[in-house]
Amino acid sequence: MRPFEPDKVAIAELTMKLRGIGVTDNRLLRALELVPRRMFVAAAHQASAYLDRSLPIECGQTINAPSTVALMVSALAVQPDDKVLEVGCGSGFQAAILAHLAAQVVTMDRFRSLIDIAEDRLSALKITNVTTLLGDGLEGFTRYAPYNRILIDGAIEKVPTALLDQLADKGTLVAPVGTGHTQTLVRISRDGRLFHRAELGSIRQFPLREGVARRL
Repeated sequence: MRPFEPDKVAIAELTMKLRGIGVTDNRLLRALELVPRRMFVAAAHQASAYLDRSLPIECGQTINAPSTVALMVSALAVQPDDKVLEVGCGSGFQAAILAHLAAQVVTMDRFRSLIDIAEDRLSALKITNVTTLLGDGLEGFTRYAPYNRILIDGAIEKVPTALLDQLADKGTLVAPVGTGHTQTLVRISRDGRLFHRAELGSIRQFPLREGVARRL
């Protein structure tokens, strides 16, 4: 798959909007400029790729609005030497953003088709520091643990113990927690055996399902 030429005017307008809602991390904003979101949406929705809205993707899933991606990744405060676990690969867009910020990204999804498509897109962009895995992301992946940062891309009732166990000391986990129409964006920081929780405001995400899906 060949990368699409980004719409520079639309990207500039989106960047201004993100700054307006408080996203000031220049590394993150630059990553959002460099990764062509148009590549990560279905052909029927490419004209809307740079609008700040969620869009349908394969397997009946959605790609988050850019503002949602920016707020969640900003809360994660990724450092250049970090190893990041992303739970919910989806189209691969957020993994591509994280790849520009971290040393290594491990991204998991329950749909084999999404993993395969994300691999193709990341390869087309010559992104080489992302490992894609089919599996139940809510169980994490112990082979690559511990992770300095863990991002859960979907609403959950509570943060799984398995993921807290795989979080490195001084690490950070960010997740939308709650079962209602909207959730609370939660940041958990680890300090040895202690975990400190901060609530960052409301967010709206679809529920993240456990297990591995049948072949789609």
